[in-house]
Order: sequence, then C-alpha cells, then structure tokens
Amino acid sequence: MLSRNRFDLLSSLFSDKKILIVGDIMLDRYYFGKTERMSPEAPVPVVDIDRVVDRLGGSLNVALNISTLGAHPTVCGIVGDDTEGQILKEKLINNNISTDFVLTATSRPTTVKSRIISKDHQLVRMDREISEDFSKELNSKISKCLSHTISDFDAVILQDYNKGLLNHQSIPLFIEMASSHDIPVYVDPKHTNFDLYTEVRLFKPNISEFRNFLPDSTDFENDAFSFSRQIKSDILMITKGADGASLFYKDEHYSISTKAQNVHDVSGAGDTVISSFCLSDVCGASPEESAFLSNFAAGRVCEEVGVVPVTLEMLKEIHPYLDK
Repeated sequence: MLSRNRFDLLSSLFSDKKILIVGDIMLDRYYFGKTERMSPEAPVPVVDIDRVVDRLGGSLNVALNISTLGAHPTVCGIVGDDTEGQILKEKLINNNISTDFVLTATSRPTTVKSRIISKDHQLVRMDREISEDFSKELNSKISKCLSHTISDFDAVILQDYNKGLLNHQSIPLFIEMASSHDIPVYVDPKHTNFDLYTEVRLFKPNISEFRNFLPDSTDFENDAFSFSRQIKSDILMITKGADGASLFYKDEHYSISTKAQNVHDVSGAGDTVISSFCLSDVCGASPEESAFLSNFAAGRVCEEVGVVPVTLEMLKEIHPYLDK
C-alpha cells in the first residue's frame, strides 16, 4: 500500500504547506480534583479542585494537529470579547498557529466546554455557548477578511461543530471562494449541514453522523456511493472508531483498519484524521494512502490519555507497518 520511501517523501513535504481551518472555536477547560465527601445540600459529590487546565478545542485542535505535523495552520473563526478569548489567542500564538483571521464578536461569548474530573472520571460537563447561526453581519465580516487572502493557502478545512459559523449562508460561500482559486476543501461535518457541502475534495463524517442523516439506510455501501454522488464529493470517508474507516473514491470502496494497540481515549481522533488526511492529500498521496496514514495517526493518538495531537515523530512510528 505504501513504501517507507514513499512515506518519508510525503511527510517531508508537510512543512511547505499552508492550511486554512475555518470552523467553530472553543476553549476546553478541565477542572481536576479529589472527591472524598458528599454535599450536605444535595446528593452530589463535592470535588476539591486542585488544578485547572485550558486547552485548544473545536477547530483549534485541528489547527494544533496541523502545527504538530510541521505545517503552517491559520485559523478563521470568532471569539468573544472576554478573558477566554484572550486565553485562546495566546495559546494559538504559543503553538505557532496564525490568529490573523480570529475575529472578536461582542454579541457572542467565547464557547467554553468545562469538565470536572475526579479520579480520571468526568463527573459533569458545563457548556457556555451561543449556537445559533451567525448573523449576516458576522458572515460578511468573515468572508470579507478571507476574500483577498484565501489564494495564499494550499487547502481549506471546514470544521463544523454546529455552533453557528458554518451555516446555510456561509458554507456555499466558503466553498465557492476556495474553488475559484482551485484550492481543495476538506470537510468534517455535523449532520445538520450535510447536504450543503457540495463539490468538495473530502467529506468525512463519522458513522453515527452518517446514519443519523440516512436513518433508513439498508445498504451501507450503495447508500454511501449514492450520497457521495449527490453532494459531488471527490472522496467520501466514513470513520468508524475502532473499526477504522470506509473510503469511497470513484467506484471503489476501501476498508481501512485502525492500528491502535491500546485505546485509552478516542477524544480528538476525528480532528487528527482530517488533519493528516488533508496534509497527505495536498502533498500528492493517493486517497488510499491518505486514509491509511490518517487512520494510523488516529489510532496512535487514541493510545494517549486525553486529547493529544499527532506529531510527526508519532506518525513516523508507522514504519514497521510499511512495505520495504
């Protein structure tokens, strides 16, 4: 499927690529503590917090994966005029991720996902967000800032979390902007906007999203080919967790297995898949080669505890699986 020399050549080209990631920006906040007593106010545990960790979330985790693979990511999205927005900007800069198109909106707070964790178990998650579609004003502001610079990028990733940035007005506009400059578009969707992502290079839902969109599906392979033709995507890849992925390209269906040895945490694996697939593809890999590499990358990060981006060093661990 892939020789060692071929892999080394492809991965050596990552550092030349500039990738634009357009999507919902989030702050992932983790409260770690101990639980040793119950609250006298309600039948709930009391967590004594001893550590708070802030991490890049949403589309920013895709950008982080692009960065740790050695390429040059730029994020386009919205943060609120608040402390959390400033924290995210600082973290992006510290991780060599461009903030040129991170805009500030006074009408919406920065999306924050807070998790309280005790003894390696998540007890509760608290979300602060506004998930309604962005206003016409915000849509226009984003598209205007990209219109004269999108040609500088080698690829565009649309990372959809149903938080408002990618909507029925902005999605066709972003795709048209990229297509007018022959820039390939890679999509990690949510099922709400499935059929808006037409004529893209890659459409990558997970299996549950695909089944939610086609609840009456009785023939997975035929329905996948039919859907791909409907949206006119070059490539459809449906990720299936521990079962790997199904790749549909032209008239071929490839089953790609995962290489994870010990799965600890699947969080963020989808972000790793689209990041490594996009980079491999724009560097000249075949769709099957890109799917193979991206599923290895996802399996590798699943061996780590927590959301961990794939690095070029981790990806090079694929060597034993390659033909010599």
